[in-house]
Amino acid sequence: MAKRKDFSVTRLPGFATIALTAFVALYLPIVTLVVYSFNGSETVAIWGGFSLRWYGIAWDNTQVQEATLRSLIIAASAAGIATTVATMAALATTRTGRFKGETLIYVMINQPLMVPEIVTAVALLIVFAAVKVATGYTGLGYLILAHAAFCIPFAYLPIRARLEGMDLSLEIAASDLYATPWQTFRRVTLPLMMPGVIAGAMLAFVISLDDVIITEFVKSAGQDTLPTYMLGQLRRAVTPEVNAISTALLGLTVLMLTAFFILTRTRD
Repeated sequence: MAKRKDFSVTRLPGFATIALTAFVALYLPIVTLVVYSFNGSETVAIWGGFSLRWYGIAWDNTQVQEATLRSLIIAASAAGIATTVATMAALATTRTGRFKGETLIYVMINQPLMVPEIVTAVALLIVFAAVKVATGYTGLGYLILAHAAFCIPFAYLPIRARLEGMDLSLEIAASDLYATPWQTFRRVTLPLMMPGVIAGAMLAFVISLDDVIITEFVKSAGQDTLPTYMLGQLRRAVTPEVNAISTALLGLTVLMLTAFFILTRTRD
């Protein structure tokens, strides 16, 4: 009797064609963007030879410098807040026994992932508008808080996954040796969960750095981040400078996500 072959989707007719078509549709526009960021022409539609001209123009652009610095400040601050809150939430939901309302808490923590981002943006706009009227404050604090709230679940998931995969024996041994809960956390739990914390922080940083919708709704005048600045430029005139900025932002994002993958990959 012939040996039965296990089912594999890769053996289905047309699988390779569909997969190739999907990859081309996903990555061809990105490759085109990167290639045309080195275009020496004044327009994005005509190739004018290889040149780093637009990278230099973008580097010397004061508005780009200010937007980039603002984006980095917001992303770093939001990632720090989101990671701190996510770490406490992950500890509370993994280092305790099952309790009533645990599922509801998990749903509330991950709510920004399930609700359309435009809904979150409108809700934040309404709340922060009332606060601005009451306090008169219009600084970057609103953007930092808005980004932090949106990034919490992105930081929470890798931290929780790391905690769930950790062996409790070392923490139990520390308690048996009369370590206080704080000493156990500082000397045992935190070092072991640190790869998850770093991964969560990097993921939150990337999500905040790339955000457009929430930023557009919450920001005040003169608070453009790099993505919203690029969106404004596209509404006026498209030049290879936007391609150069996009490529630089893409490179930073890929670098951060690669580091995230390395930190969270399964190790033997």
